Amino acid sequence: MNFDTSKELFDQAVKVMPGGVNSPVRAYGSVGRTPLFIDHAKGSKIYDVDGNEFIDYVCSYGPGILGHAREEVIEAVQKAAVDGLTFGAPTRRETIIAEMIKEMMPSMEVTRLVSSGTEAVMSAIRTARGFTGRDKIIKFKGCYHGHSDGLLVKAGSAALTSSVPDSAGVPEGYTKTTLVALYNNEDSVRELFEENKDEIAALVVEPVAANMGVVPPKPGFLRFLRDITAENGTVLIFDEVITGFRLSLGGAQQYYGIKPDMTTLGKIVGGGMPMAAYGGRKEIMDHVSPVGKVYQAGTLSGNPVATAAGIKTLEILRDDPAIYDRIDASAKKIADALRKQGEKSGQPIWVNQVGSLLCAYFTKDPVVDYDGATSSNMQAFSDYFGYALEHGVYLAPSQYEAMFVSDAHTEEDIRKTCDVLMHACK
Repeated sequence: MNFDTSKELFDQAVKVMPGGVNSPVRAYGSVGRTPLFIDHAKGSKIYDVDGNEFIDYVCSYGPGILGHAREEVIEAVQKAAVDGLTFGAPTRRETIIAEMIKEMMPSMEVTRLVSSGTEAVMSAIRTARGFTGRDKIIKFKGCYHGHSDGLLVKAGSAALTSSVPDSAGVPEGYTKTTLVALYNNEDSVRELFEENKDEIAALVVEPVAANMGVVPPKPGFLRFLRDITAENGTVLIFDEVITGFRLSLGGAQQYYGIKPDMTTLGKIVGGGMPMAAYGGRKEIMDHVSPVGKVYQAGTLSGNPVATAAGIKTLEILRDDPAIYDRIDASAKKIADALRKQGEKSGQPIWVNQVGSLLCAYFTKDPVVDYDGATSSNMQAFSDYFGYALEHGVYLAPSQYEAMFVSDAHTEEDIRKTCDVLMHACK
């Protein structure tokens, strides 16, 4: 494949943007390549500026559950845009989507719309602190909750790829109240509660850790978190920015049958537009201004175009629940093909799959936590990524991101993907 135009555009971009990108993982640094510049996308396919076609498993890191440029969603966006892009005032759609969220995720009795996942988690933690009157929080090593100062401690996603778990520019005082536990390790959580009795406002967790690849919770782990937070008067926050509406219509909390106190949503809730949300029990959310004293605001929160896209996306998912069966089955085919090839070739490979999320690690040991994820052979992943790209399969340029399957992926897409990735594993 020819990538000359992308290379030229990247040369221009590095002169005016840090690293030539507006989000670190896009720089392709961990795979030793120049990033692709995308021209357009449709259905399961994405097209770069050199005219190359790829089967897309990035799906904008999750929101493309229906595929790209789904007609009904585009029509809703176009209609909303004609009426105005932003008002800085209430609209009917904000209430409609909040009601839909409550119906699909009953734990979110009251919801506040925001513009990004980072903003949602930051605001949820502030609300939990205001509700409990406590300062400390627990997060998990390798879980990523956005780039707010207090959460850039042993973070995942691009922070893992660039080997910078703690960001420069964050004052030490911002992270002193952030306690770090080990994902899937109950003892590490129990120890923090014992050492900080009656001081922990919130525990925030990705119910499926999807920023160190894909690491599912061990059986009973989420139930343990629910129980220990309840015992200690601590707010349990599920960061469902990735899993919300993707693992099921009710997200990971429905998938695993665990009800958190608060939830953060992103990605799919805006149907591909910049929108996110946080919410939870009414008694907690009543502490948010203007009702309570926890301040949070945003001119573009509940943007009329984003809410139009989100409503239509959620309607499609609600009205066609078989979507989840289809995308989960497609992901399983890819995961099984990779496992089969690993066994056949002797290539050390471990594949985790939860619903339509999956990730291949180049290691012989099971990947059940942060240490397992970071033991993957990075050069092997880089070679695997490069082969897939050169053969028309578009993966995230990082070992620590998930593959996302959409409803637009056809049987032929999945067959070709299995063939390419199996060859890549050789």
